[in-house]
Amino acid sequence: MRCRPDLVAMRRMRPVLGTWVEMRVEGPADRVEAAVDAAFAQIAGVQQRMSFHDPHSALSRVNLQAHRRVQQVDAWTWRVLRLALALARASGGLFDVTVGGELVRRGVLPDHGFGAVEPRGASDAVELLPGRRVRLRRPVVLTLDGIAKGYAVDRAVRALRAGGMTQGVVNAGGDLRAFGSAAVPLALRDARGRVHTAGQVVNAAVASSIIGQSAAQRERYPACLVLPEAAGGSPDPEHRGPAVWAVQARHCWKADALTKVAALAAPDRRAACVDRLGGRLLGGQAPDRERSAA
Repeated sequence: MRCRPDLVAMRRMRPVLGTWVEMRVEGPADRVEAAVDAAFAQIAGVQQRMSFHDPHSALSRVNLQAHRRVQQVDAWTWRVLRLALALARASGGLFDVTVGGELVRRGVLPDHGFGAVEPRGASDAVELLPGRRVRLRRPVVLTLDGIAKGYAVDRAVRALRAGGMTQGVVNAGGDLRAFGSAAVPLALRDARGRVHTAGQVVNAAVASSIIGQSAAQRERYPACLVLPEAAGGSPDPEHRGPAVWAVQARHCWKADALTKVAALAAPDRRAACVDRLGGRLLGGQAPDRERSAA
């Protein structure tokens, strides 16, 4: 990243969101430090509100209480829930935040004492009421892991721009967004760990998700995708072999969420589905069985 004489470049990396978040920015020397601190504060704020692992987060409170009584949430959590439910409807259920119970059952997510819950819910179980209030019509468990990290990146970019930064990149463990006029080289890691060049990104976001990992990979990168019932997508991806799906979109929350849609969509509809929902599939690597059957 080349700087004009009146600007300085800064690179910072901190652990947050269960990964390393890196920021590379360019801006006025007297503002860059404060802007980067403000951007990291935005990411920490998303983690505080929407972490599944934190039993005291707003999300955990909804999961534990909202099927008994209505819960009021903050503006950020409300916004992400609205985005998630809209995408669930638009994707025909391929994106579904109500599969938390199934992920708890599999041991992927912690059990905070949820009791008897539906392992695989449906988005119609979530009711958003005026005044940023949430009600669960049935005892389901929500997880925002498939969208919140991208939303955190978007909030960080917003803070950097508000702080006067002219261009930069925020990379949160594979959820990346670039802003400004500079073209950012893009490289994608496939399911076997090999890195491939994938062009450049200008004023856009890219996210990737891996499915069908080996046991060793799951220890390093704990993740799990669940096919919602009656969603019309591919079989449970845990049994399809390793694959990585990458999506580019204007905002990182959408790129993040659409990687799950890409992974679960039927092969002959995958690219068109991602495109219809506002993303672009970046040459994802299909599982070996799927490639041989194509």
